[in-house]
Amino acid sequence: MAAISPQSTFEGDVFSAPLVHTDSNLLTCMEPDYKPFIPANSLRRMTRVLKIGLTTALQSIRDSGVEAIGPIVTGTGKGSLQDTEKFIREIEQYKETALNPTPFIQSTYNSVNGLIALQVKGTAYNNTFVHRGFSFENALLDSMMLLAEGAPNTLTGAFEEMTAEHFYIKSRIGFWKPAATDSRQLYEQLSPGSIAGEGATFFVLTGKPGPDTKAALTGFKMLYKPTAEKVAAGLSVFKDGVDLILTGRNGDSRYEHFYQQADALFPGIPQLPFKHLSGEHDTAGAFGMWLAAQLLHRQQVPAQWFPMLKDIPAAANRILLYNHFYGEQHTMMVLERV
Repeated sequence: MAAISPQSTFEGDVFSAPLVHTDSNLLTCMEPDYKPFIPANSLRRMTRVLKIGLTTALQSIRDSGVEAIGPIVTGTGKGSLQDTEKFIREIEQYKETALNPTPFIQSTYNSVNGLIALQVKGTAYNNTFVHRGFSFENALLDSMMLLAEGAPNTLTGAFEEMTAEHFYIKSRIGFWKPAATDSRQLYEQLSPGSIAGEGATFFVLTGKPGPDTKAALTGFKMLYKPTAEKVAAGLSVFKDGVDLILTGRNGDSRYEHFYQQADALFPGIPQLPFKHLSGEHDTAGAFGMWLAAQLLHRQQVPAQWFPMLKDIPAAANRILLYNHFYGEQHTMMVLERV
């Protein structure tokens, strides 16, 4: 597995890296050197989301030790915003004449999947899900079904980018906090809105554990626009044996009551929020799954990433990840140590 995020998560000893924070209400990716992964002539023509998506996927394959990749399944809420905006601007600028087709081609949601397949010479099943807060989760569900049908492995991931224009548009409709907020104090400043983020996360999934396996996904549930009671019922299914909870708390007072359900159901079990690390976006749940797998594999919690906690929880063997996207798409996952 691999992740490019606003934190130093791509290479090296990621748990020793300092916390990256912001007070601009926007966490942007810490981009690595792309040259070891992408040829220079291709690199010049690629936008940010194509670079981070392809590079993360290739790093994930290297990390897995798998020689031949099977189906490629991804999720994204918005795809390549930079290319989409460029194409729309050129439509107006050139009055719908003499348009460069490249931004349109690269703006389609499945452009990252196509680049990955070309790079690894993959000819298996290839699909991209664009379902807002369920984009990554539907890709994960599809991957699980493929593995159940006999696929040797799947390359499963998510990617998202944030542009200045998109940040502005979403700020007008209440997605982000109106006042500048220090990301380290995100959970202490409850008010409408959150902070924006972006990133790419990929996993190589197999049906059975191997020598390079980091964690096992043993529970999975999705709920669409549930009541608080249905959320509580869903969480109760995974109550037994959980010794750590990862939550998608994001400082938004409008939806805090959903996470309070977890507080009431799991008294005494330590909780770790992760949105101050990744920011809020459609596929932030993929980063949460990456973090859960890292915690299980490394058997430690990086204290410097959670300055808001007085007591850092010890190593965990069974983690419940609960996340939702603005109160509509709710996801619950259980990951276990292998």
